[in-house]
Amino acid sequence: MATDYDAPRIKDEGEGLDSIQELQAGQLSGAKTAVLELDETDVAEGFELPGADLSHEELNIQVIPVQADEFTCMSCFLVRHRSQLVREKNGSKFCRDCEG
Repeated sequence: MATDYDAPRIKDEGEGLDSIQELQAGQLSGAKTAVLELDETDVAEGFELPGADLSHEELNIQVIPVQADEFTCMSCFLVRHRSQLVREKNGSKFCRDCEG
């Protein structure tokens, strides 16, 4: 069935009053309020902005020295396992990734 959307609409006047009356009755009898629940992730506590003063914070890490089976690549300066050693020249060691 085709609908002509340009034709004037016929309203049932009782229908509009019923819904207005229902709305008013709902507002007067028991007004409903929205409750906002916050997740822990929503709270910005502990979030540091860039440029924040962190001078009072301490960084606690354990530094492990280079082991006997490791070397430092003189090109990328990463500590690598001996299995990735490709070339050693004048005491400088180079890894597989840097030598291509």
